Amino acid sequence: MNDTDPNGGRSQAPLNIVTGAFGFSGGYIARRLLSCGERVRTLTNHPRAGSSIEAAPLDFGNVEGLTRKMAGAAVLYNTYWVRFAHGHVNHQTAVRNTETLLRAAERAGIRRIVHVSITNPSLDSPLPYFRGKARVEDLIRSSSLSYAILRPAVIFGEEDILINNIAWLLRKSPLFAIPGSGEYGLQPIFVDDLTDLAVEAGHGTDNLVIDAVGPEAFSYVELVKLIRCTIGSRSRVIHLPPSWVQLASWMVGLMVNDVILTKDEVRGLTANLLISKQEPAGHTSLRKWIEEHAGQIGTSYASELDRHYQPPHSGQPAGSE
Repeated sequence: MNDTDPNGGRSQAPLNIVTGAFGFSGGYIARRLLSCGERVRTLTNHPRAGSSIEAAPLDFGNVEGLTRKMAGAAVLYNTYWVRFAHGHVNHQTAVRNTETLLRAAERAGIRRIVHVSITNPSLDSPLPYFRGKARVEDLIRSSSLSYAILRPAVIFGEEDILINNIAWLLRKSPLFAIPGSGEYGLQPIFVDDLTDLAVEAGHGTDNLVIDAVGPEAFSYVELVKLIRCTIGSRSRVIHLPPSWVQLASWMVGLMVNDVILTKDEVRGLTANLLISKQEPAGHTSLRKWIEEHAGQIGTSYASELDRHYQPPHSGQPAGSE
């Protein structure tokens, strides 16, 4: 992988910047790049002691510092975003922060960005998450960087939150509430498949926008019943008005000190925004993966707040990566 330098020696391996290399998707991307013989520097507000990956603060208040930390890198893999508003961080903040990151990347001489977005973003969306994602995509297109924008719906894998916590509730609760009919769709992609797409895109030069979705589309109620059957749950699946499900989620959230499901997430789910009309980009079957991990998923709760919103060491507002 290394190139020969003018003196006949070996030049250093390519350097990549990955935001949130100690998080879920960012972690998989970072490890894949390292396994390919490339170097990784992460920008993060959640440093991990003992890691071999060089870490620098994701300090959006210091453009010069971000620029210095990205100097010498060719590709920026960006997984930074916020799932929901929390504390001083909301989706408008996330857009401004990403604009700062892009400005620093341009100054640092980064040539390409691989950005993880979401299916069906829209500037006209009433939902801040999808509207903010669309705004970030526009900022990327108007930058000087070549780009690959990957649009997953739901990402699954051993460290995911959504699939795990559905299974956890099905293990722990006698009832599992579905908002409305449950006939709206999801098209999850395996995290390794997303990683393949990201690293391949990082090695390219063409501007790309890809719906990063898996080979199987499920209605939400089908997915819940698949998990229920596979893990041997006896929880009764019921249908309730979305507002009632949101209230029940809030009450469970109080018990586990977390945010289970927000009003906007219920609206996005029931609006059928987590499914694609494009050909699948991933190949791993969620159904088969759940069967293979039936004894593991949902045995413990995965906390969004603990994972992404613990106070960062840099003094910056915490956010998801």
